[in-house]
Amino acid sequence: MLLVQQLAMLPSLWWSLLLLPLLWLALRRPRWFMALFFVAGVTWAGFRAGLILEEVLPRELEGRDLVVEGVIADIPRRADYGQRFELEVTRAEGEGQPVAIPRRILLTSRTPGFQPRAGETWRLKVRLKRPHGYQNPGGFDYEAHLFRDRIRAKGYVRDDVAPQHLDREPVWHDIDRLRQNLGERIRERLPGNDYAGIIVALANGDGRGLGAEQWEVLRRTGTLHLVAISGLHISLIAGIVFFMARWLWALPGSTVLRLPAPQFGAICALLAATYYAALAGFTVPTQRALIMLAVAMSGILLRRRFRSSYLLAVAGLAVLVYDPLAVMAVGFWLSFAVVAVILLVIQGGRSTKPLAWKLGYIQWAIALGMLPLMLAMFQQVSLVAPVANMLAVPIFDLMAVPLTLLGALLLSVAPDVSGFLFQLAAWLLHWLWLALAWLAELSFGQWSQPAPPWWALLCGVVGVMLVLAPRGWPARWVGAVWLLPLFLIRPSGPAPGEAWFTLLDVGQGLAAVVRTQGHTLLFDAGPRYGEFDTGKAVVVPYLRASGVRRLDALLISHGDNDHFGGVESVLRALPVDRIITSVPEVLSGAEPCQRGISWNWDGVDFLILAPENIGARRPNNSSCVLLVRSRYGNILLPGDIEARAEKSLVEQWGESLRAEILVAPHHGSKTSSTPGFIEAVAPRHVLFPVGYRNRYRHPHPDVVRRYAGRGMQWHDSASAGALEIRLRADGLDIAAYRDRHRRYWYTP
Repeated sequence: MLLVQQLAMLPSLWWSLLLLPLLWLALRRPRWFMALFFVAGVTWAGFRAGLILEEVLPRELEGRDLVVEGVIADIPRRADYGQRFELEVTRAEGEGQPVAIPRRILLTSRTPGFQPRAGETWRLKVRLKRPHGYQNPGGFDYEAHLFRDRIRAKGYVRDDVAPQHLDREPVWHDIDRLRQNLGERIRERLPGNDYAGIIVALANGDGRGLGAEQWEVLRRTGTLHLVAISGLHISLIAGIVFFMARWLWALPGSTVLRLPAPQFGAICALLAATYYAALAGFTVPTQRALIMLAVAMSGILLRRRFRSSYLLAVAGLAVLVYDPLAVMAVGFWLSFAVVAVILLVIQGGRSTKPLAWKLGYIQWAIALGMLPLMLAMFQQVSLVAPVANMLAVPIFDLMAVPLTLLGALLLSVAPDVSGFLFQLAAWLLHWLWLALAWLAELSFGQWSQPAPPWWALLCGVVGVMLVLAPRGWPARWVGAVWLLPLFLIRPSGPAPGEAWFTLLDVGQGLAAVVRTQGHTLLFDAGPRYGEFDTGKAVVVPYLRASGVRRLDALLISHGDNDHFGGVESVLRALPVDRIITSVPEVLSGAEPCQRGISWNWDGVDFLILAPENIGARRPNNSSCVLLVRSRYGNILLPGDIEARAEKSLVEQWGESLRAEILVAPHHGSKTSSTPGFIEAVAPRHVLFPVGYRNRYRHPHPDVVRRYAGRGMQWHDSASAGALEIRLRADGLDIAAYRDRHRRYWYTP
């Protein structure tokens, strides 16, 4: 199943013809079971993924007004500009005619007064487009996220026609209505409380009420898992219910003659765990925990004992049979890996040690055991996570979660008591948060490392298993040697005189990186939209994946949001030696960008061609213009200059503007890329930094024809993803990340 997710095209279902012959062979020679399971996994994953791919938004319907009817399929969340919600479509029409669109779509609405609720049915006028996300090395694959959630179109609600609420409320969305109502009632009992979002997350699994700073503290301390309804929480609740139900059932005495108390306790524990998992929306960790619990409780019901490794294996198999796309989720790997590490450590025979020592050792083992996965998925590890979890786990799981759930149960019968319980849980979190925030601020608390290659990751897994092996296992120290590739393998870099250039995919904006042998320059940092910015989501992950730990220079062409928006996140994440910008007044310690500034790194020259005077406020035409000269070719980055500034550049620099690589001025707008400028630069490749179906319609068709008519190759970041260009001795090499890492679910 994991192999299928690495393919550019789904495997043929003809593979399924091998299943019966392989089953016949496996029943006679068990060694064939491995081949049988492999083919079954490929077939099942391909079949389920193919069903999702069949739900596609026709090209001709993109950007058109459609009228849809559907049910709000989850709790709507507050977006930066209105409401965002998933709609389960039951009917759609365009221009009065029925049309076929995907069954599940993601919508954003800015309509005043429109407050959709989970489980409600609405008729809406919308505009849709196919799923599309940024594609960059080290970045988050948003298209994969949408595909895994079965969302095959996204768009927005038109506000020229008022949304119409319909009376139908399907019963299968009752749990979503319950989750939303519970969250709202808890917030009513905690007005203005900073920790209300965490309390709600513990009660119904909806963590969207947490602020950006709270998420950052949890991420930096490795305690993110505690604010979701995780396997640990479900196990805790099931255990409490099991022992209470068993004790209460045995009290009368005669009841145990009809049904043994342990079996009654197991049934009640399963029911409680299922209900709690439903409140979380049956996420992968809750699925795993619920399945493991069901197998364990079935042992009690059937009066059999199962090995813990068997429970984990059955849970993994059941999750993947239910949802083969779970292997695409980070939570799947982290959830099962944590349990596997704990099971490995428990086998170590350390029962004579004090409880505090055991808890500390388990946290250390989890931190070490998760190291390969954390580096592979996030390129970052929290060094303070063991300490943070030793403090947070008891407070969350032994105090905050029971108080929250007890308060939720009493909301209808004793609202004042439930309010007190919520306040008590929030008070405990307040004092815990002081410690977590302090740990998150420690300068040595985070360790970054480029993502290891697959073979180094396998070596790391072997090393972890050896180091954490039970006492008495021979040569456990050899595991440390197996871990070395995780730390010693570095990404390749430019040779002396070479320039490696990457135009990052940040949508309708600009962020580009120039690397020489020992230096790195960032030209612009992409846009910011409310709490989301591409500096944090795209630029910083790319730099970490490339092995860049500090920026030698940050050059911001001008102050427009699509170039400046991500600067703050970049400055927080990485040390920067030098900042140059045409808006120095808005960045502390920045120097003005003016014509004539130059420097040399590792045999590569950097020259600022414009502006001559940043005092004259012409936002686009005051953009910094940078020329990168290497012995193997030149790169010109003109920012958002338009026709007037282009003419000035041609007059002042003439043939000195020539460059093999040109980032199209102003994203390819019709007010730029004049014929005279194109003739002066004469690029071989023209790069358009644009967003998918952007509202400005960049690049303009006339501009594209202007470049193509002169035999110049053009590329746009919307269809190519990040564009990686290497100017080196053996020639110019250009690669599109979306093509090089194509997956079958990508929007063509």
